[in-house]
Amino acid sequence: MPDWDLGQLRALAAAADLGTLDAAARALHVTPSAVSQRIKALEQQTGAVLLRRERPVRPTVAGEPLVRLARQLDALTADATRHLADRPVPHVALAVNGDSLTTWLLPALAPLADRVAVQLVREDQDRSAALLRDGSVMAAVTAEAVAVQGCGVEALGVMRYRPYATPAFRDRWFAGGATAAALTVAPVVVFDAADRLQDRWLERRGADPLAPPRHLVPASADFATAVRLGFGWGMLPDQQSADDVAAGRLVPLDARAHVDVPLFWQQWSLRTRALDEVAEHVRRAARAALR
Repeated sequence: MPDWDLGQLRALAAAADLGTLDAAARALHVTPSAVSQRIKALEQQTGAVLLRRERPVRPTVAGEPLVRLARQLDALTADATRHLADRPVPHVALAVNGDSLTTWLLPALAPLADRVAVQLVREDQDRSAALLRDGSVMAAVTAEAVAVQGCGVEALGVMRYRPYATPAFRDRWFAGGATAAALTVAPVVVFDAADRLQDRWLERRGADPLAPPRHLVPASADFATAVRLGFGWGMLPDQQSADDVAAGRLVPLDARAHVDVPLFWQQWSLRTRALDEVAEHVRRAARAALR
């Protein structure tokens, strides 16, 4: 088993994170030459090129596992230091989709705020697993059921989405019901270019997903606001729409229609107290909030 040098691994990770050797040197309080020498020594040890020398610099396929290793070792070091010296607050980087963040995840993590510094990365549930693969985050709420290499996975539950609009929007565009013809011309609110929730329901109804006008609103709370303001119809999770439905501000386009999105918890296989605490709070909240 290789005897890894933590300074060399940190130099590689800093360069990968910050994009240049100069920036990595400033972060590590060393010279750019020292960063370059550490990375070259690591490349000699592994017999592989670990960093693409371009702008910005990026890890190669061979370098990505070592960048991830550096981040994991830093997490373990911070955890041990905290127990020994009771000093730094440990950091846990977590990827989460916007709807979970807005509805149930933040309240779940609030009790940890004084002892764990949570770094939240908002990413679509279909793409968050990529952040685990490259080591950018230690855990993720994701739609990926297959464990990323070096991670464990468990089911959290299901977020159920339904198509909603304002009563006025429904009366204007869907007086005859949410038919394929009406859905082809009625404006729709979409989170971003990768959001497929509305497309999935349109396809089920026999409508061309590319036909209707689209409003892109890439923030979960603002997405719901756009639907409330009548920009278009959109798929909203039960957790986010219940109050508006009860107050009559939103109505379902089809009372029986829904799209279920299974969510999973993936985290590094390494164990730190901070990561374990975050995982337990997420599990508990998911059991209460999800189907």
